[in-house]
Order: sequence, then C-alpha cells, then structure tokens
Amino acid sequence: MVNERRTEADSTGAQQGWRGWSKAFALAALTLAALLFGFIVVLDPYGARVQAGQPARPLMDLNQRFMYPQIVKSDAFDSAVFGTSTLRLLDPAILSAGFSTRFVNLGMNAATPWEQSQIAGLFARKVTAPNVVIWGIDQTWCESDATSEARRLTPRPFPPWLYDDSAWNDWPKQLNFTTLEIALRLAAHRLGLQKQRLRGDGYEVFTPPEGTYDLARARFHLYRNHGGHAPDLTPQVPPASVTAAERAGWQFPALAWLEGGLAAFPATTRRIIVLPPVHAGAMPREGSVAWQRFQACKVEIAAIAMRQKAVVADYAHPSVLTREDSNYWDPAHYRLPIARRIEADLIALGRDGQAPADPALTVLGKLR
Repeated sequence: MVNERRTEADSTGAQQGWRGWSKAFALAALTLAALLFGFIVVLDPYGARVQAGQPARPLMDLNQRFMYPQIVKSDAFDSAVFGTSTLRLLDPAILSAGFSTRFVNLGMNAATPWEQSQIAGLFARKVTAPNVVIWGIDQTWCESDATSEARRLTPRPFPPWLYDDSAWNDWPKQLNFTTLEIALRLAAHRLGLQKQRLRGDGYEVFTPPEGTYDLARARFHLYRNHGGHAPDLTPQVPPASVTAAERAGWQFPALAWLEGGLAAFPATTRRIIVLPPVHAGAMPREGSVAWQRFQACKVEIAAIAMRQKAVVADYAHPSVLTREDSNYWDPAHYRLPIARRIEADLIALGRDGQAPADPALTVLGKLR
C-alpha cells in the first residue's frame, strides 16, 4: 500500500514536472517569437510602413518582387521601367538625366505578365504624378495561356499582400526565416557590415563584368537550343501557309492586362512600349507559323498603343543588332553597350518625339 501511494505520488510529481516544463518551454518559445517578430517590425525590411515622402529601406534581397513595392510607395520616383530582365540593364540614372524626370527600374527577373501588371498597377495608384512609363513586352505576352493560373507565377515567391492597399495583412506574412534573414542583412547594412544588394532606384548590373566577355562561351549559350549550331536565320520561303480559321483562332489574352495597365495612368503620362532586342535565334524564324503569329501579336500591341496614346519601340526583329552574336551573353540578355544604345534611342524619342536614326529600331506612333 505504501509503495502504491509512493508510486502515485511519483507519477503525480512527474506529471506536474512535465506540465511545468511544457509551460516554461511554451513561454520561452512565445517570448522568442515575439522578440524575433519585434526585430522584424523594427527593421521593416520590406518597407511595409513606407508611405509617400518616406524613404524606402535599403534593398537587401535580390528577389525584386519583395523589394520594389516600398520604392513605389515612397513616391520618390515619377517615372518607371517595367518588364523582365530584358530591360533591367537600362540605367534609371541615365534615363532620368535624359528625360528630366526621376526614373526607377522595376524590371523583375522572369516576371510574368501578371506580375508586371501588379507592379505597374501599384505604381499607377501610389505615385502622385506619373511622368514616363517604359514597359518592356517580351514574347511571353503573346502566349495563348499567359493568363492561366499556372502561368501567373514562377517558382520565385511573389507577395500579393505587398501590392494591395491594405496594411493590416502585411505583418502576419513576415514571421518566417526568410524575412528574418533579410532583416539581419538590413541590420548588418545599418552597422556598415554589408552593402545593399540592389541600388536604391532598383538598378543592378546582373550580367558578368564586360571585361570577362568570351564570345565562344556566349555562342555556346546562344546555340545550345539549336543543337550547338548557329540557327538558320534566313527567312522561310515561301512563308508557311496559315488558314483564315487558324489565324482567327490566335488569341493574346495577356494583352488585356497591358491595355488596362496603361489605361490606369493619367492622360499626362508619357507611355513607351519596348519590344526588347533578344537574339534573332530566340525569335521564331521569319515566315514560319510562329513568326506570323508573333507579327499578329505585334499588330494587337500597336492597336493598344494607338488607343492608349503610347509609342512602340520595336527591336524584336532580325537586324544588325539582333543577328550579331557578340552583342549578347545568351539568347535573352544583351551586353551593356546595347543597353546604352537603347537608353540613347529612348531619350532621343522622348526629346524629339520621333524615331531615332537607329536601323535596328522600328518606331510606331509619336510620343507626346
């Protein structure tokens, strides 16, 4: 009997000990979570508290999808570049000087049309007086399934809560290890221990240093999807036959986002649509069905530009620029001298309102 009572007492003591340990552990875990969350809130690495007139936080992450909304909300820039990495080499400082505006480059690596429309929409809503917008339109905009749920996002995380007009839902999303890491980087930057990952106007030279350029290696990347051989760039003669029914079935649903995005800006905003100069081997072969479909998409883009009083700067065709291998690192990414050339063309277009004398550029419309 005594042993039974002792066993019961030991069991009760053990249970009380576990309860006490569990409470202490839970309290310690909650305290740690509160401290970490407080650290994130104080540092605010994504600029959730940034409003017009307040500077954005230093950009400490390479995922532009998380970094750029705070730049827009700061209202520090009145002009913007939208698009993918095919326009990310355009330097906002050069464009700002040429257009006499304050440019930010909001191009995002591999951004889908939907993602681009989100940052453009945020810019239209948050910037007091948008002056100039330059929107790069890649071939992905012409794909028939570009608006499907599967094509709206990439494997890169996208935070829709940073793009809406509600602030209450921003903070719960940030209690995670990724945000903590960015907050730690920001703290290190504040202490002078780490440089910011992206310039304050969104600019970054993401290509290798020009001094390391190797044409043979570039051709390896340019030809990789063509069996290691230079692609046939001669036009298909005669052009592929396309029936009227097939042509009537060509749909470009994402272009509705482009038109809606442009329409969201005030009438005073100058709009430029740029079809970037990818390598000719990355375009459909002239005369093929895919080429004719791409041309039909361009016709739709031109019609949108006319309705929205935008100008189209088209580099997306075979030319001395796009056929020259030494202008490219890979099929989609041109070198810095080409970026400077595009900047000069766009500045001339903005200054004169007419097409610059560049044989690689086709201009549709006239900039106001």
